[in-house]
Amino acid sequence: MSLYIVLALLALGSCTGFLAGLLGIGGGMIITPFLTLLLASIIPGEHIVHVAIATSLATIMFTSLSSVRAHHKRGAVMWRVVAFIAPGILVGALMGTKLASLMSTFCLSSIFACFVGFSAYKMFSKSKPKPSRELPKTVGLFSVGGAIGCTSALVGAGGGFISVPFMVWCNVQMQKAVATSAALGFPIAAAGTLGYIWTGMGVPGLDQVPYMLGYIHLPALLSVSASSVLTAPLGAKVAHSMNTGPLKRVFACNLFILASYMLYRAILAY
Repeated sequence: MSLYIVLALLALGSCTGFLAGLLGIGGGMIITPFLTLLLASIIPGEHIVHVAIATSLATIMFTSLSSVRAHHKRGAVMWRVVAFIAPGILVGALMGTKLASLMSTFCLSSIFACFVGFSAYKMFSKSKPKPSRELPKTVGLFSVGGAIGCTSALVGAGGGFISVPFMVWCNVQMQKAVATSAALGFPIAAAGTLGYIWTGMGVPGLDQVPYMLGYIHLPALLSVSASSVLTAPLGAKVAHSMNTGPLKRVFACNLFILASYMLYRAILAY
């Protein structure tokens, strides 16, 4: 990779790491579109979206660990909820990676664009949950975990765009929802990473690209992860000292742009 690409990946990691700690997201919504742009000269076009999603998901393992450590120090992580949701996440993420490997670039890009657009729309929503609503019991949490894991594996995200709104909808305090979502990012990323390594082994065209592990581009993974782990704790610190509502709406506007870009890539691949 050129020095320009390495510096761009480091900057990308710094931004997404901060946002991961601040908003409880894994950063995949940002990392995936930019990786399709930065790695376009390295990865064959028919595999670029798969590689971007897989590599994005792998970076979340490092970002989530750094972020959750900062949230745990403040006692905000609901570990009981994590324990019940995580098994469902593992099953769902493995299923999601298998589904992704069977999809074309057009289908995968379209799913990503639709999901990011919907997530951005929900950030503008001001609906309030019923006061009596609570988190579901064990079976319900497992099912929710399966849905989060499968969707996250398909779009290369850490699940925060589903888990945070879901927990807030169940009357969980925002800071605790963000912190717990950060803790859920690791099992999502770990299962998804293993799945993409497995399904990407021996794929024609990718086996000729240097430094690939399945669908994961190792230099990009290391560059983004190295900078993201440094800024995630800073984002977590800020999250506990400010109202993130206005920032989320600004972030949502940027997500609409990224969704449009991925839709454009889907049209090109059609």
